[in-house]
Amino acid sequence: MEKIKIGIIGYGNLGKGAEKAVKLSKDMELVGIFTRRNKSEIDSDSNIYNISELEEFKGDIDVCILCGGSATDLWKQGPEIAKNFNTVDSFDTHAKIPEYFSQIDGSAKSGNNLSLISTGWDPGLFSIHRLFSQSIMPVGETYTFWGKGVSQGHGDAIRQIEGVKDAVQYTIPVEKVISEIQSGNILDLTTRDKHIRECYVVVEEEADKNKIENEIKSMPNYFSDYDTYVNFVSEDELKLNHSGMPHGGRVLRIGKTSENIKQIYEFKLDLGSNPEFTSAINVAYARAVYRLNKEGTKGAISVFDVPVSYLSIISPEEQRRLLL
Repeated sequence: MEKIKIGIIGYGNLGKGAEKAVKLSKDMELVGIFTRRNKSEIDSDSNIYNISELEEFKGDIDVCILCGGSATDLWKQGPEIAKNFNTVDSFDTHAKIPEYFSQIDGSAKSGNNLSLISTGWDPGLFSIHRLFSQSIMPVGETYTFWGKGVSQGHGDAIRQIEGVKDAVQYTIPVEKVISEIQSGNILDLTTRDKHIRECYVVVEEEADKNKIENEIKSMPNYFSDYDTYVNFVSEDELKLNHSGMPHGGRVLRIGKTSENIKQIYEFKLDLGSNPEFTSAINVAYARAVYRLNKEGTKGAISVFDVPVSYLSIISPEEQRRLLL
């Protein structure tokens, strides 16, 4: 079997999840993990390289899986790496996706490469189900709810604030609103009506907590549109009570297929590990990127542009026999 050669960029929670997923994929080979950390800090039996060595592997890696954060890492790494490699990333700042797509598209095309942006489960799987349900029922309303769970991107955004040592952020849906929609009621909801955001933050000893709290609550694209609660805790408390990575959510669409027939479309996830599931999706899409690039596809694409059959290790014939 021809092996797809994978490079993992970054070794935080997503990078560790990608490493596990690649090792479970018998059609893939992990060339190496590329990180800014010292090699001595990495507890892994995979090949470890400094990020500065990545370009030396041009031609030896089929797809790079970018596991940095959306707040800062991907803005810089995405366009740079797309010039030399096919890439997959899980950029998740929804409001900035068109701008990010444009930057990646130019970089990938300049190097005759293919880059899939914003995969994972939202954006990613949830995006697909929003499109599916809207296409099937063009008359209706779609609602997306996340949690209760840890949002990696939002936690990463808090950790970029000066004076913050560590942070965990929970996205919590308003269950009363979900129940009303599941009953078939179409509601006019603001962003603030659907979720609250609860933050647990460890700060440096001399940090200004009031300043940090205000900076969190006013952060655009992440917290400013939500009722946000900031709790300052010790490192021990954060480790003891907030070290897990559960998450989940659902896409709901209430629509009509005729004047008097109301239909409810729902897709739901309940995840024991947000980063491992996100990484597993990224790895499946790396397989698709490899295949599409072999066919000549270049530039930036999204999950909307990928045939679902390209995600699977099994042949189209087996897919039709076993799954259709």
